[in-house]
Amino acid sequence: SGPSYLMSIFYDKKRSEYGTAFLDISTGEFFISSSDAGRGAGKENSSADLGSGNAFADLNSDIAKYMPAECIISSPINPALAENLKNRGILVTPYRESAFDYDTASEYLKKHFGVSSLEGYGCIGMESSIRAAGACLAYACETQMSDLSHVRGLSTRLPSGSMILDAITLRNLEVLENIRSKGTDTSLFGTLNTTKTAMGMRILRKYVTAPLINRTEIEKRLDAVEYFVKNPMIRSSLRECLDKFSDIERIAGRISYGNAGPRDLVTLKNSLDKIPLIKLSFDSGHGAFGINSGGIGGGIGAVGGAGTSQATAVCDGDAGDINSGNGGIHNSVPELVAKALMGTSEMQAVRKLIDSAITDDPPVLAKGGGVIREGYDKSLDELRYISVSGKDWIADFQQTERERTGIKSLKVGYNKVFGYFIEVTKSNMSMVPKEYIRKQTTANGERYTLPELQEKESLIANAEEKLIALEYELYQDLILKLKSETGTLQKTAQCIGLLDVYSTLGAVSHSRNYVRPVIEDSKRLLISGGRHPVVERNLNAGFVPNDAQIDASDNQILIITGANMAGKSTYMREVALITVMAQAGCFVPAESAVIGIVDRIFTRVGAFDDLSSGQSTFMVEMLELANILNNVTDRSLVILDEIGRGTSTLDGYSIAKAVLEFLHGRGGEGPRTLFATHFHEMVDIEADLKRVRNYHFAVKETGNDIAFLRKLIPGATDKSYGIHVARLAGIPDKVIGRSEQILKEEMDRQFDPSSEKKRSPRFTQMLLIDTPAPVSAPRRENPVVKKLLNSDPDSMTPRDALAFLYELVNDARNDENKP
Repeated sequence: SGPSYLMSIFYDKKRSEYGTAFLDISTGEFFISSSDAGRGAGKENSSADLGSGNAFADLNSDIAKYMPAECIISSPINPALAENLKNRGILVTPYRESAFDYDTASEYLKKHFGVSSLEGYGCIGMESSIRAAGACLAYACETQMSDLSHVRGLSTRLPSGSMILDAITLRNLEVLENIRSKGTDTSLFGTLNTTKTAMGMRILRKYVTAPLINRTEIEKRLDAVEYFVKNPMIRSSLRECLDKFSDIERIAGRISYGNAGPRDLVTLKNSLDKIPLIKLSFDSGHGAFGINSGGIGGGIGAVGGAGTSQATAVCDGDAGDINSGNGGIHNSVPELVAKALMGTSEMQAVRKLIDSAITDDPPVLAKGGGVIREGYDKSLDELRYISVSGKDWIADFQQTERERTGIKSLKVGYNKVFGYFIEVTKSNMSMVPKEYIRKQTTANGERYTLPELQEKESLIANAEEKLIALEYELYQDLILKLKSETGTLQKTAQCIGLLDVYSTLGAVSHSRNYVRPVIEDSKRLLISGGRHPVVERNLNAGFVPNDAQIDASDNQILIITGANMAGKSTYMREVALITVMAQAGCFVPAESAVIGIVDRIFTRVGAFDDLSSGQSTFMVEMLELANILNNVTDRSLVILDEIGRGTSTLDGYSIAKAVLEFLHGRGGEGPRTLFATHFHEMVDIEADLKRVRNYHFAVKETGNDIAFLRKLIPGATDKSYGIHVARLAGIPDKVIGRSEQILKEEMDRQFDPSSEKKRSPRFTQMLLIDTPAPVSAPRRENPVVKKLLNSDPDSMTPRDALAFLYELVNDARNDENKP
């Protein structure tokens, strides 16, 4: 199963930043993050509160990425944040403000980790995050009533270390879930997720939501994946060993806070038994692998010994070098695979201890007995003998009484209220001996006892009571011993998860004909024969591949026009997903791919009303667009699909054109941009802006029928084929026919110079292509032109430019209404 995080948030208004902490109690994973509210937009945003601006956008991305089950926050809670968490079904718990005090939080963390400083965890200067982390851990320890000793360290996750995929982009690219079905199967994660273990699944989820931006680290991951692509025998053998491998990371967590059941331990032992086989699987490709089969040095002490109870064994050593003395790993094994293997401990002593202590098929709970194996503890064995022999005595006693009394149906029974009893039916009452002591009358007869039966009952009951108590005591002692090994166990779980992810991506890449991308520090994307990974997997027919050539100097912006349903949106998402996969360290669906590292992917796709916050379709679009323009860098990848559809034609066209000009004119090199549009006038921009290129998706026309070829070709088109798509969707023929008639009339009117346009007196908005003013009309100064001539675009911020654009549109409308 996936991670289940407890989240903690602290917002510092003075510093305009928030700090977050995430803790998975079940695994011990604990990390912090932070964001500056003024980042990327100048310090004019420094007074923004947590409910708006970049801080909230980044926070929303973290929430979408990690989906915590519960969030604690210092009071008073921000209304916008509370609403956002509530809409996602996340429990919000106000927690005492004193826990978020910096000194209190810092001291709590240092005491828990047993360190004198937190600098070793990479959180220097992250005051808000430390506040959040201290409160998070304190709350978890209080609610779990445990010291959570398996939470052994703190890591940092900062935007600088990975590609930023905000909540909007994760949704629009369907990285984690499908927009319509909300399922994971038809998402990028679901497409790649053939992991065998829960640990591997969680790591893969991190990979696709936070791809790397360091070329060296990306290449190391690709080396690991390529190793499994090129070594099918090792890959197959390893994945067979990992099949049905239990979630030992979470079992380690349950052991740490004393919540592990007997079956957890058996499951743990069975999984640890597979680790030697996992290491041997690499022999199939390299001969003698050279890993010390002894696993960790020391560990839990020797078990057993003449005259010594096995339960007295103690943990008496630290993890040693699992590779000592055997020549090491074959030199063809890549670095990350070798590290994962080196970090995987066989934990022989742990396996032996569990095997000697726990029965093969124990009950779910430890308190009822039947858990500890015979031979583990002498005292327990003696009590067991008394209990078992006592029950044998009861069986013999029943047979003796039947023969002595002649009552063949006589039975010796037991219940918790009356203990042991002799039961005689009514038909045999005359045969009951005088020494029988009546104990209970039932509907079918009488129940009796005898002094000797009472004496034996006391002996058996006392033995069973002691037996259950001693079993539970021994079990708790066993958990205490295993608790000291949770650090090694957690590391082993992580390493197993990494081997799972590398082999999974290798298997997927091999079976689906993915290729290794070339990673560069350049600003270009060159994809030959690219395919959409999710669509390709779910298509019955073959997927039509397409190329992409985008760079910051010559082909920075691709304007994509063409028919509805031709494949524009799929293509743009395809380019983005290939980039995500490459930087996550995965092979990609293409014939070849050169990926210049992208620091962030922005998407503005589709349109919807955010009714919960009272925002219209167009307002949502503009807010997302503002986020892009305020935060984009020349290393970003921008996906814009149909900008300006939520308003009038002129407004939409004006905004779309201004946005492209802004993205193009950012200091000589701008972000790599894919821009799909139905504003066919936009294609003229190619002549004015040197880094803009027009492309369209080919369509084959046969009479009134069209066929979508799904092939991207250079050049522009002015046809959208909207009526054809409407026919395919099942719109009634009557409506289709009328649509074609109206289209013909409008086109005739548009291209007929003598045609007079009729306009409704209620229609006051200027048309994109308006009727020329009569020759006799007096010439007057145009206020829009005047404002444009007097403006200084170089001094405008993106926000000023957008506001100025709205002002021009408003002036144009007012000017049209003048006589």
